[in-house]
Amino acid sequence: MQNKLEIILPAHNEHGNVIPIYKEIKQALEKTVYDYTILFVDDGSKDNTLSQIKELATQDAKVKYIELSRNFGHQNAIKAGLDASTAEVIIMMDCDLQHPPYLINELLKQYELGYDIVRTHRVENDSAGYFKRKTSNLFYKILNQLSDITLEQGSADFRLISGKAITQLKSFNEFELFYRGLIKWIGFKQISIEYYPEDRLNGTTKYTFKKMISFGLNGFTSFSTKPLYFAAYLGMIFSVLSVMYIPYIIYAFYTGTEVRGWASVIVTVVFFGGLNLMILGIIGIYLSKLFSQSKSRPHYIIKESNL
Repeated sequence: MQNKLEIILPAHNEHGNVIPIYKEIKQALEKTVYDYTILFVDDGSKDNTLSQIKELATQDAKVKYIELSRNFGHQNAIKAGLDASTAEVIIMMDCDLQHPPYLINELLKQYELGYDIVRTHRVENDSAGYFKRKTSNLFYKILNQLSDITLEQGSADFRLISGKAITQLKSFNEFELFYRGLIKWIGFKQISIEYYPEDRLNGTTKYTFKKMISFGLNGFTSFSTKPLYFAAYLGMIFSVLSVMYIPYIIYAFYTGTEVRGWASVIVTVVFFGGLNLMILGIIGIYLSKLFSQSKSRPHYIIKESNL
């Protein structure tokens, strides 16, 4: 009996990439022994992405789709496809062709060698831009220092998952998902292979600078409480330093050498005010995650599907 394979493709305003990636996946799996389907998850697209997917579905029974009621975000779109899948092997990849479809066969090869999870990490090239390369490297360095997991530089949402690992991933119900960390955290037999990202064929990237900052903060706070300890230690350090300032005040008072003026006072107030705001901000991020989780809202809402 053939193993069932499902390719999950979250898509948001990717009308120029739907048909090209479909053709490349079909070409890559032309000689495969797997009984495969291609599952597009339309994440609230405003263009004709969904109509193109539906057209492909009428032409090829292997094409399935899920239409979400609005844009719920990339990670939640992945979860929608993951929850709906009944395959023994799942491959997640982006719809913009930066994750090369020809690498699918390499992922399957590693799976056949006995790996439950086959992750990928990209090797950055000059087309990514100097600023993006540096910030990406900095993100993974900080994440690895602060969290209990270690991710390779350039870890991507292009991966193969199989067997019990799929069951475990489906069971996670945390609100702010960070699959790159979750997949490394669950264990099982894993390997990561490198790839060189292709240029986006059509459209523009959905990861703006603001979204990258939000994604980074989510990654840090999802797998570490060290920022909270950092805030506590920082508070204790400055409390000790402030106590050490008392002897100087007493000495200056009795010798009449106290500094007259407001500059030092203002600088101190501004500094400690900024420090307090930073610490409150760190605490606030964790509290907001608890608040979001406590509401127990669904990660996504399915409007239509042909599954």
